[in-house]
Amino acid sequence: MGAVRKWPLKPLVFMVCLLPILWLVYGVFTSQLGANPIEYILRDLGDWTLRFLLLGLAISPLRRITGWNGVMRYRRMIGLFAFFYAFMHLVTYIGVDHFFDWATIWKDIVKRPYITIGMGALFLLIPLAITSPKAMVRKIGAGRWKKLHKLVYPIAIMGVVHFFLLVKADLREPLLYGVILSVLLGERIYRNKVKGVLRVR
Repeated sequence: MGAVRKWPLKPLVFMVCLLPILWLVYGVFTSQLGANPIEYILRDLGDWTLRFLLLGLAISPLRRITGWNGVMRYRRMIGLFAFFYAFMHLVTYIGVDHFFDWATIWKDIVKRPYITIGMGALFLLIPLAITSPKAMVRKIGAGRWKKLHKLVYPIAIMGVVHFFLLVKADLREPLLYGVILSVLLGERIYRNKVKGVLRVR
């Protein structure tokens, strides 16, 4: 009976994670993305990348606070969706916004710090996505896998900085993401310090 209750939840979470891009596709075909749809799509894909990164980081604290161990089964999916939206963000920037004008793209990467940082974060996400399957944990070893996936911390920081530098006027949203990230990282630092004190004792 328990298995019957649990089964529909994972496909449901998957479909919910797809909703942002389905909305964008719908918006393109119904002309609901404003006067500059390319800018809207770029911004929205970037926003959802950051949201999924933060959501992935929130899963472990949520388990510790609520005792709901089952939430961990969604962490890999959430992480892969963060990479998916980041990749779509990149594809839109390169193929739609710049029409594969590599010279202009390279100038942007070199001259605009927010693009440099964003590109760096995306490339750091690639090894995390590649090693996400359970088979890769066995292949490279659990210890190495855990160390590699700690890259998600600097990636999330880079994502917030990327957004902060991109926004020129209203900083409330990137600052909100920065506060959320600070809380999530602060919880981990505090927990590790507590563990260290208990070991010494």
